[in-house]
Amino acid sequence: MAIFLGGETAVVKPKLDELTPRQIVEELDRYVVGQSAAKKAVAVALRNRVRRQKLPDEVAQDVLPKNILMIGTTGVGKTEIARRLARIADSPFIKIEASKFTEVGYVGRDVESMIRELTEISVEMSKNAAYEEVRHLADDNVEEKILDILLPPVGLHYQTQASGDGGETSDSSHDRTREKLREQLRRGDLDDRLVEIDTQDRGNTTIDFVGGQGMEEMGVNLKDMFGNLFPSKTVRRKMKLVDARAALLRDEQENLVDQEQFIRSAIKKAQNSGIIFLDEIDKIAGRESTAGPDVSREGVQRDLLPIVEGTNVNTKYGMVNTDHMLFIAAGAFHVSKPSDLIPELQGRFPIRVELESLTIDDLKRILTQPKNSLIKQYQALLGTEGIQLEFTEDAVAKLAEMTAELNKTTENIGARRLHTLLEKLLEDISFLGNELEEKLQVVDERYVVDRLGGLIQDQNLRQYVL
Repeated sequence: MAIFLGGETAVVKPKLDELTPRQIVEELDRYVVGQSAAKKAVAVALRNRVRRQKLPDEVAQDVLPKNILMIGTTGVGKTEIARRLARIADSPFIKIEASKFTEVGYVGRDVESMIRELTEISVEMSKNAAYEEVRHLADDNVEEKILDILLPPVGLHYQTQASGDGGETSDSSHDRTREKLREQLRRGDLDDRLVEIDTQDRGNTTIDFVGGQGMEEMGVNLKDMFGNLFPSKTVRRKMKLVDARAALLRDEQENLVDQEQFIRSAIKKAQNSGIIFLDEIDKIAGRESTAGPDVSREGVQRDLLPIVEGTNVNTKYGMVNTDHMLFIAAGAFHVSKPSDLIPELQGRFPIRVELESLTIDDLKRILTQPKNSLIKQYQALLGTEGIQLEFTEDAVAKLAEMTAELNKTTENIGARRLHTLLEKLLEDISFLGNELEEKLQVVDERYVVDRLGGLIQDQNLRQYVL
């Protein structure tokens, strides 16, 4: 029973080292209610990473993560559990569909591309963290640069005995003016003033190679290849001061951080903390067929083997090892079964958890409990045009019952069915918007039945609409 609780609140984020598996589950409970088996499995996997870091190097090297296979229909919380786990751990995270991959030799994406994408995410995370560390110093430097543009410093001059007092007065006046400008700058009074600044030209000097094993989507930076052949070019631009400040801040942060250092940190973070969520793993389950789109299913599984087990993948930042990455695979397995995967791949996912389907009570809570629930989103949207939208308890109960009934009689798409029903339910109100004379719109059970009852009863029509 999974309930997505959107809308994060501003709370002090606990350190990962201090979180026990029970506390990790409690943290996940804030966003996904129920699915205790799945949350317990991922909590233990996350805690084992912390335990591994405290082991001696010779022991830690042999402690490999226990990959997880989640089994459950769409819309029950598989992806959300993995995503929230990555946020708790502050880990690089990527979600990718296994059905996008093709066997080497076919046109399409090779499995190594997901490691390159995870590395890119890790580099971006490390860069942002490095930029944040120098943010205070960079802000101070940028402020001085902007003040120099608004009020250029007094030039050097020869000072005689007769003009000595006048020079001191001039310097003092210049300093007072500079401090006044500083106060106006900090208050934002000068944000709309146009200024000219010198900033680095960030033209695209990257070539993307497509095709060929190991070269798909690998950006090769020409600056790295040819060194000073493409030196950084400074261009002069005129812009508003608020935009100039952002551009100068970015340049200053780049100058203050060591790029090689945060790239090394990013690769280490990806190798030891990276989480890859492989969705739709059931779509590549099954043996070879003679023709059609299934021809490379088993080939994709075999290509996944070394990645999941542990290998080195070449990226534009260097070699990245996958030994200690955590892989979480998920699938509905309506047609196929986990045993339809090739035995070698089954062995790479020793922990298996089955997620439960949503009940009517779960669907009620999805509609009302989250901070930014679907009902609250529609209330906020229509509130911008002066429409006050209210839902009665019996309307929420009826919506949940209809959703559960549709999931039973048609394809079970979990909580995602609520999006379709609510959009259809509020279609007229959304269409008229501020043209409505009655600004208070109350949605009760009768309104729900009038708007959706015909669709629910007409089996042929609901196949197209719902």
